[in-house]
Amino acid sequence: MYSKKLRGILGATIFFAAASGFCAAASAEGTGKNGVFTIHNETEGNTVVGFYTNDGSGWSKNWMSRDLEPGDSAKMEFSKPGGRCKQTLRVGWLGKNKAEVKDDPINIDICDASDVYLHDNKITYD
Repeated sequence: MYSKKLRGILGATIFFAAASGFCAAASAEGTGKNGVFTIHNETEGNTVVGFYTNDGSGWSKNWMSRDLEPGDSAKMEFSKPGGRCKQTLRVGWLGKNKAEVKDDPINIDICDASDVYLHDNKITYD
């Protein structure tokens, strides 16, 4: 229900919180239904460097403005209301040679998600 296309690209506002010590702030609260959700890097030692969405109109640009270290979280917000709930997500990880390594895409109903958990070998949400 949240992702308007602008040449098939989603915009986002990202705020960091958790172990990094940054304060999180968002203009809306709640679940993906309100256009807001949180991603959590629950890996043992992998850094998130990319987060991409696709509502069927093409892949977004990278939502991440900073790396997300293990144990950190980031509040994500769709910049325009009224889009589609059904999304495909793809996460980019920092590779050994400092290049981005992208995971396989997964389908998610973002309207049902308050939190998206990035694990070493899977992505879950609630």
